[in-house]
Amino acid sequence: MADSLPALAFLGAGSMGGAILRGVVASGIRIDGGIVATNRTTDKAAALAELDGVTSIALSETADGNLRAAESARIVLVGVKPAMVPDLLREIAPALADDAIVVSLAAGVTLQTFADNLGADVRVIRSMPNTPSTVGKGVTGLAAGAAASAEDLALVHRLFATVGAVVEVPESQIDALSTISGSGPAYVYLLIEELTKAAVGMGFSNDDARTMVEQTFIGATALLDASGEEPSELRRRVTSPKGTTERAVAVLQDAHLDRTFAEAADAALARAGELAAGA
Repeated sequence: MADSLPALAFLGAGSMGGAILRGVVASGIRIDGGIVATNRTTDKAAALAELDGVTSIALSETADGNLRAAESARIVLVGVKPAMVPDLLREIAPALADDAIVVSLAAGVTLQTFADNLGADVRVIRSMPNTPSTVGKGVTGLAAGAAASAEDLALVHRLFATVGAVVEVPESQIDALSTISGSGPAYVYLLIEELTKAAVGMGFSNDDARTMVEQTFIGATALLDASGEEPSELRRRVTSPKGTTERAVAVLQDAHLDRTFAEAADAALARAGELAAGA
């Protein structure tokens, strides 16, 4: 049913896994079979135990917690650190249901790694969420493995839609997607930092500078979202002919921002390739 999801297990419900879990709970969508989450420590487990409908397991107290969580779920989200993924997959492989969908939250871990450790017939989907998912404004890229069906992908799409927008891509584009939506929040924060410095340089207090700049970014993106207009059109409406904004935008364009952003994305993509090669 469109208003429900099957039983979920979050193995390693850290910052990103925890954000997705909280988003699912906050959305109010019905979970047929409930949610089980695992964490290494009792403190982290206790924080998730407070959420409605969540069974939270501390691995320090329940050594086979990942196994127990995996066997209870239709969708199993793997959120441990990338280096820990192969061992975890081998641990849970015997417990997975025949129709289980394993979803990777681990950056840089390929679908092939999952197939090698679970078997080629296990349904696997690789995800790349970003940090605004923690406030329900995320972008998640999804790449389906060969054994995953269209229905499997639709289920996982619906899961991530509870914390933002979802883009389905082939795995060959996951790293490129990460340079845009994954790293992208850092680019925005850098622009906010630099414009705030400019405001302080014009004599504003740091508090006033932060208020002006941060609320301008928040307001501009909210207007973009609400209006449905193209960014270029909204920019045109702010940019009166021969006005102050036109002069400022000309300076920014003279800085070749188009080339700079393309080079930044290319540099991030090259580094993703190095990391995948173990460099």
